Amino acid sequence: MELTINHTLRTFDSLPETLGALLAIEIPEKKKGIAVALNNRIIPQSFWAGTILNDKDSILIITATQGG
Repeated sequence: MELTINHTLRTFDSLPETLGALLAIEIPEKKKGIAVALNNRIIPQSFWAGTILNDKDSILIITATQGG
């Protein structure tokens, strides 16, 4: 199973079932300051846990950083 995450192709033996499960794997320590797009559509945080992933999906994860 394959996902493109931040423009990088990733292969999984078993695809995470939901967007929330994928984010728990990819960025387990981050809970705030994250924006996610699935197949070029912004997904609100309240929908992450219920958003089903499919083989060949494209995910863009953007995290806020401090600085100025």
